[in-house]
Amino acid sequence: MRRFTTDAARQRPASAVILSIGAASLVGALFAAAPAAVAQTIAAAPPPTGGLSPEAAQALAARLDELQAEVAELRAKLAANEAADHQAAAGKLAAAPPAPAQPTVAFSGPRPTFASADGQFSTTVHAVMQLDTAAYDQAPAGPVATDLRRSGPALGASAANVDSVRARDLKDGTVFRRARVGVDGTAFGDWEYRITIDFGGQGVENAGQLFETWVQYDGFKPARIRVGEFAPSVGLDDQSSVNATPFLERALAADIARSVAGGDSRIAAQVFAAGDGWLAAAAVTGRTVASLNTGTAAATAQSYADQLGYTGRIAVAPIRNADWLVHLGANGSYVARPANAGGPGATGAVTPAGETVTLTMTPELRVDATKLVNTGAIPARHAETLGAEFAVQRDNLLLEAEYQHIGVQRSDGLADPHFAGYYVSGTWVLTGERRAYNGATAAFDAVPVAHPFNPRHGGWGAWELAARYSDMQLNFQPGAPGTLQTGAAIRGGEETNLTAGVNWYPNSLARFMLEYQHVTIDRLSPAATASAASTVWLAPAGAQIGQSYDVWAVRSQFAF
Repeated sequence: MRRFTTDAARQRPASAVILSIGAASLVGALFAAAPAAVAQTIAAAPPPTGGLSPEAAQALAARLDELQAEVAELRAKLAANEAADHQAAAGKLAAAPPAPAQPTVAFSGPRPTFASADGQFSTTVHAVMQLDTAAYDQAPAGPVATDLRRSGPALGASAANVDSVRARDLKDGTVFRRARVGVDGTAFGDWEYRITIDFGGQGVENAGQLFETWVQYDGFKPARIRVGEFAPSVGLDDQSSVNATPFLERALAADIARSVAGGDSRIAAQVFAAGDGWLAAAAVTGRTVASLNTGTAAATAQSYADQLGYTGRIAVAPIRNADWLVHLGANGSYVARPANAGGPGATGAVTPAGETVTLTMTPELRVDATKLVNTGAIPARHAETLGAEFAVQRDNLLLEAEYQHIGVQRSDGLADPHFAGYYVSGTWVLTGERRAYNGATAAFDAVPVAHPFNPRHGGWGAWELAARYSDMQLNFQPGAPGTLQTGAAIRGGEETNLTAGVNWYPNSLARFMLEYQHVTIDRLSPAATASAASTVWLAPAGAQIGQSYDVWAVRSQFAF
C-alpha cells in the first residue's frame, strides 16, 4: 500500500503534463492552431517514467481533432443562425409600413403654400394692394362759353367724382386701384385653379366682385386648357403682371385692344402651349364678369345676347442667352357677334342695331376715372384687332414696343372704320438686376431684389427708371374743325401720353412708384346735329373739346 502511494506520487507529474498538453491543444484549436503539430511533439517527446504510451498519445491527438471539428461545426451553425436572424429582422423592417408622410407648409417670401403629403394637392394664398395717390395739374377753368374741355354727358356727366357738365377738374386724391385676395393651387397633380376677389376700382373702390375664377388641366403638356374667368393672352403688355409692370397702368393702345375680345374678367376657354422660348395661345371668349372694373363701355350690361369672340397669340424668343434676349410676337382678336343691349325688335327677333362696339378707356392713371377718348357705340356686325410685339433686353436694360390695329365692320351700311395705336417703353434697373422673362406668359416678370432693404447690412433694395410714349388714335374721317360730324365720321379723339417714373423695390413684398405723365387730348366735338351740339354737348359744332394736363402720381404696393 505504501509502495502504491509512492508510485502514484511519482505518476502525478506525468498526469499534469498530459492535462497541460490537452489544455494547450484545446486552446490551440480555439485559436486555429495545428493539432497535428501538437501530436507530433507528443510522439517525439520521450515518454515519462510510468507515462502514456505512444499509442495513447496518438489516440489523444485524434480526440483533439474531433474536438476541433466539433468547434468548427459549432462556429458554422452560430454564423448561420446569425445570418438567419439578420435576414428575418430585415424582412420584418421591409414588411413594416413606413411612417405616414405629413402635409407641408412652405413659404415663398411671405406667400404661404399648403400641400398634401403626396404632393397631389396644394393651396397658395395670394393678395395684392395698390394704393394710388395723384395730383392733376390743369389749366384753370375758363368761361363756360369758351372752356369746352370734355363737354358733354358721354364724357363725364354720369360720373359722381367729376363735374356734371364739362368735368373741367380731374379729381386729385387717392384710390385703392387694386385690393385683391384669393387662392390658387393644384389638385390631383394635373389640375390647377384660381379664385380672386377684387375690392379695388377706378375713381372709387368696389364693394367686391369676382375678378378671376378658372380651372386648368395640364395633363397634355406642353399644352394646357383653361376655362373660366380670366384675361386671355392678347399681347405683350396684356400678359405683363400688374404686380410687376414698371408703369401704373398698361399703355392705352394695348388696353383698348385687349378689351375688344379679351381683357380682365373675361369668360373664356383657352388652349395654350409654351416651351423653351415660344408660346402659342387661342381662346373663345364671351362677356366680362367684372364689368365695372374693366373701364370699357363695351363691358356694360348685356341683357339680350352676350358677345362671342376669339383671341390668338404667338410669340418667340429667337435670341435668349446670358446677355441678350429678343422677343417677337403677333396677336389678334375677332368679335364674331357683338354684345346686344338693344333687345328684341317688333317681330321678336333680336334687333341688329342693338349690336354695337365701343372703344374707350380711362387714361393711364385711374384716380380719376373719366374717359377722355371715346368712339361712342358703333353699330357693328364684327370687329377685329391685329397686333405686333417686340422687345429686346440687354442685361438690366429692357426696351418694349407694341402696335395695335383695330377695325369694325359696321351694320348700318356706312364705311367701316379703323383705328390704330402704339407704345414704346424702356426700363433700366440702376442696381443691376435683370427682369426675368416668363416663358409661360411670354412676358417679363418683376425686378428681382438682390439686396433687400436693410441699412444695417448695406441693402437698399432695387431701383428702376422707366419711360414710355404711347399714342391712341380713335378718329375716323373726323372732318374739319367747326363742322358737324357727318356720314361715317367718328370723332373718338387722339390721346398721347408721355410718362417717366422711378420705381423702388425694397424687397419682394413691397414696391413704391413715383410717376409723372403729360397727357394731350385732341378731339373735336362729335355732335352730328346742331341741336345735339347745343343741348347735349354744350359746344359749337366741331369745337375742340380736348385738353393737355400734367399729373404726378405715387403708388404704394404690397403683393404676394
